[in-house]
Amino acid sequence: MSSIASRGASLGKVRVPPSDEEIDSLFTAWRGSVTQARKYLPAARDYFAASLWRRLGLRINETVMLDIRDWRPDLGEFGKLHVRHGKGSGGRGPKPRLVPAINGANQLLDWWLAEVRPQYGEDWADPDAPLLPSERFDRDLDRCGRVGANALRRALGIQVEEWLPAWSGRMTPHVLRHYCASSLYAAGMDIKALQELLGHQWLATTSGYLHVRSDHIERAWNSASDRIEVRLGLRTD
Repeated sequence: MSSIASRGASLGKVRVPPSDEEIDSLFTAWRGSVTQARKYLPAARDYFAASLWRRLGLRINETVMLDIRDWRPDLGEFGKLHVRHGKGSGGRGPKPRLVPAINGANQLLDWWLAEVRPQYGEDWADPDAPLLPSERFDRDLDRCGRVGANALRRALGIQVEEWLPAWSGRMTPHVLRHYCASSLYAAGMDIKALQELLGHQWLATTSGYLHVRSDHIERAWNSASDRIEVRLGLRTD
């Protein structure tokens, strides 16, 4: 009885993400509202941060701690983000990793660094400056400070309430991390590659992030059946 209860309790914590259509609707409307925002720079920053959660599955604290030097367009086919403050296991401290800027993240970073980040001040050329700055000027550093995680969470909540009200109060940066894992898996990414992308120590942790469409089993079965028929000569296409 206790094992059944514990399994039920764990199911209650599963962060089943929104559908592709819901996410596309949210981010399309959000992007369109940025240029009309009363404060353009923080609006663009908040959209950029949430897009990193959506496209690369970054944790919110990993995102906040990124510096300008951490974007390495010279590495790999898409460029890579050096996530220096990845979550370590068992209190072992940060676990850094290189995250390829796949899933459109490279274009997103190019937009941010070429068009938006320079408007925050001259520190855009300082490799040690935060990738996501605060609006507040840090007099000790003589540049903008680093945005806080709570500011980004609050911005996401406001946009969800405006553009995807069915998810109001339920959408979090971690839900978008689950969405990223699920959408990339559905698109064909290997679970081991997802483990490396998300920075998980255990493959079992990654498997808990994968929430597939209700017809996933049926579609996989049909695809496998088609391949078998072709192999046996029952079909020629």
